[in-house]
Amino acid sequence: MLELKVKQGARMQIAGRWTAGNVKLLKLQGVLLLFKMGSSQSNLPPGPRTIPILGNLHIMDWKRPYKTMIKLSKEYGNVFRLQMGCQEMVVLTGYETVKEALVNQAEAFAERPLIPIYEDYSKGFGVVFTHGENWRQMRQFSISALRDYGMGKRIVEDKISEECSVLIKTYETFEGKPFDPASILRAASANIIVSFLLGKRFEYEDATLLRLMELVEENLHLAGTPAVLIYNVFPKLGFLLDAKKKIMNNRKEYHEFIQATFLENLKDFDENNQRTFIDAFLVRQKKENKKSTNSYFHNDNLIGLVDNLFGAGMDTTANTLYWTLLLMMKYPEVQRKVQEEITKEIGIRQPRTEDRVKMPYTNAVIHEVQRFADIVPTNLPHATSKDITFKGFFIPKGMYIIPLLTSVLHDESQWEKPHEFYPEHFLDSEGKFVKRDAFMPFSAGQRLCAGETLAKMELFLFITNLLQRFTFQPPSGTSKDDLDLTPVLGLTTPPMPYKTCAVLS
Repeated sequence: MLELKVKQGARMQIAGRWTAGNVKLLKLQGVLLLFKMGSSQSNLPPGPRTIPILGNLHIMDWKRPYKTMIKLSKEYGNVFRLQMGCQEMVVLTGYETVKEALVNQAEAFAERPLIPIYEDYSKGFGVVFTHGENWRQMRQFSISALRDYGMGKRIVEDKISEECSVLIKTYETFEGKPFDPASILRAASANIIVSFLLGKRFEYEDATLLRLMELVEENLHLAGTPAVLIYNVFPKLGFLLDAKKKIMNNRKEYHEFIQATFLENLKDFDENNQRTFIDAFLVRQKKENKKSTNSYFHNDNLIGLVDNLFGAGMDTTANTLYWTLLLMMKYPEVQRKVQEEITKEIGIRQPRTEDRVKMPYTNAVIHEVQRFADIVPTNLPHATSKDITFKGFFIPKGMYIIPLLTSVLHDESQWEKPHEFYPEHFLDSEGKFVKRDAFMPFSAGQRLCAGETLAKMELFLFITNLLQRFTFQPPSGTSKDDLDLTPVLGLTTPPMPYKTCAVLS
């Protein structure tokens, strides 16, 4: 029987928990940062004047802080400093600056800062918000295991195509009448990552799947709200904030499901017949525990990985698809051109990944949806792993870094029409698809999204299958001009809820 527990002392050494000790560590890091920055004051990035206690909070758009950051970059340059309460941070804006940090100096900008809500949530486990060697081990394993179970290969393409068929049949049941496609798109996207993790799929109306999606979506929304911003800046106020309590209650319910699921897998586990990502982890756990009691392959990291992969694998892909259908209604001429290319290059057979190379316009539209939708505008936060001189400024080790993705995807020096939906950004004068260096929806560098290859395959197959079968139109009485392109508030930014009519083509 596999060992289900690792000595608590070893586990604490590996990851640590967000306790009073971590609060003290955060305060100590702040003091050290201020000391270092004070000693190099003349060489720090510039920034707006601060006021006691609040720092720069009084000038921020608390709902969409990235908008304030864009404005400040026009005054203080592409590298500038902010102070959110006691938290010092450096904001990087524009393609050239973000690329220099995340790609050219990737190692120096590869850490995550200690942010109260994310430390509370991850407790140092998983891959997205973890640090140091735990992050390296879990990321390396995750990428390897996902590839072993077919990421980017025909077996996964077949699973996505099967899911597309179910999705189409579900849309057909609405018979062209208005419906909100969000939940169904999330369920379809979730089933792809669930096939990696658990080797199964859920029916779209399955109560367990619906609840899991609700927990993930609610937490992603809450993580971007002003209440959580306040908590991250002033952690001692956490007991007053319902948003923080709700996130942690959701986490408890979510992780209880994951725990029960992988224990169920354990009953039928056969290391000579590995079927899923969880199986691969259990095999590695058994191997590593024979070598050392300080293994990173313990159950808390397994739960953290499943949490991270399910949430990331479902949310960003589903939100991109949700934006796609809205934009197809908003720009029917673009939808029509995509459908014409599908008819010409694919016909009535089911689309395959290899079709992408001969469909430049469709490929351009998918890329432009990702650029325009700007799903994670602030990016996930980074931190410096060492003292560094960057663009002529001193940035100390442990500094909170915001590589502002929205400033890259809307960089006026890189895009002809940065604030418009314009598929021609990815087409040359002859109509051929062209790559753009400033296309960074998955971020870049050592914290690049591990599921990028899978996401690209999903987007192409879901979008071509849907537009081959349906034309998406606004409900009767709603014109394309009435469609709202305002993003929802949250860590990730889907469009405002809407209804569509999936009319058979």
